[in-house]
Amino acid sequence: MQHLGAQLRRVEPGLVEIWLPYSDKVTQQQDGFHGGAMGAVADIAGGYAGLTIAPEGMEVVTAEYKINFLGSYQGGALRAIGRVVKPGKRLIVCTAEVVHVDDDGKQGPCALMQQTLVPVPKTY
Repeated sequence: MQHLGAQLRRVEPGLVEIWLPYSDKVTQQQDGFHGGAMGAVADIAGGYAGLTIAPEGMEVVTAEYKINFLGSYQGGALRAIGRVVKPGKRLIVCTAEVVHVDDDGKQGPCALMQQTLVPVPKTY
């Protein structure tokens, strides 16, 4: 997250909001946000949301996610909100919505993700 410039903005049980500012670290050849950056910020937001409800001494890892890319934007920032849909002992299902916010506050849809997390023992 530090390398990409992502910022943790909100943490609540089952919900996490991450912002990713526009920079040359997160763009593709046409200067729009890269799909990999959208996927990364969605995965991080959903994963952290799942972590907020994981039992003490456990972490989460992503087993899979599916993402739909809805639009590409330049400038501004991406806002990803991850939410826990179904908590569980063996699997946690989350979603993340990625929205572009331009410098004037105008918003546009970027991506929707569904994710399956697996709780694992914390090893450090």
